[in-house]
Amino acid sequence: MTNVAEIDAAALAPIIAEAEAIEILLLGTGLQPAYIEESVRSALSASGIRLDAMQTGAAARTYNVLIAEDRRVAAALIAVG
Repeated sequence: MTNVAEIDAAALAPIIAEAEAIEILLLGTGLQPAYIEESVRSALSASGIRLDAMQTGAAARTYNVLIAEDRRVAAALIAVG
């Protein structure tokens, strides 16, 4: 995907399928912050996954910190540049 608007619950189905292994999903939204639809947030929440959406660079840095803390984290990143 190249656009946050393309993200829906169906697109995140592989992540939701691994919900037992994921505590937090970091969503990198590209160069700009973006609003994530409530249906997406609800689908993840219902699976026990907390969503944190932020610019892709920040998401990558946060991922590295959380992995170093042995947190159950996954990242879905929209490429930049």
